[in-house]
Amino acid sequence: MISKSVFDPEFADYGKVVEGYDFTALLGVLRQISPKPEDAVIYVPSVEELEALPVCQELSDRAYGGMPIQIGYCNGSNTKLNSLEYHRDSEINIADDDMILLLGREQDIQNGQYDTAKVKAFRVPKGCAVEVYATTLHYAPCEGNRGAGFRVVVVLPKGTNTEKPAFTPVCEEDRWMTARNKWLLTLPGTEDAEKGAYVGLTGENIDIESHIR
Repeated sequence: MISKSVFDPEFADYGKVVEGYDFTALLGVLRQISPKPEDAVIYVPSVEELEALPVCQELSDRAYGGMPIQIGYCNGSNTKLNSLEYHRDSEINIADDDMILLLGREQDIQNGQYDTAKVKAFRVPKGCAVEVYATTLHYAPCEGNRGAGFRVVVVLPKGTNTEKPAFTPVCEEDRWMTARNKWLLTLPGTEDAEKGAYVGLTGENIDIESHIR
């Protein structure tokens, strides 16, 4: 799989580069307070130290139009697709390391199934922030440099990826929800599938390890 830059025009179908913010302090605190596992991926939805910084209010006011937000992180080492999720709102990722995003489109889910052959890879350089649109399928980033792992700040509307609301499923999409504001499709045999996530991905579990420079 050949990755393209988020500055490539093709990325416009999935998101956009976020400009006009100074994330220096945010990434500095991220490095101080968060581990970067060498053999796993960790995700924390909301981190007090990150949300206490002035840029949090700026993102709430400008990027999310005054909506309450949460700032957390996703760190570790990964080269596989495994699953794809989407939200009802955009997600902002701020990269502290070069990383690669594997992305799809919600519009391409047909009859509850999505073919992983449609996934595109986009490289996000260190220090760059991107908005991933609400209709963009995404999951944990992949490392952009062999063995380097990644740290990435994750900004979402407040409450996203926390406890799943209690309700009786009425439609097919209801079965895909695994957390608050999180709909997820996975491949057979993944950790997500073992936890009961909806198996709605077909095709191969993309692994970009051989393509990482």
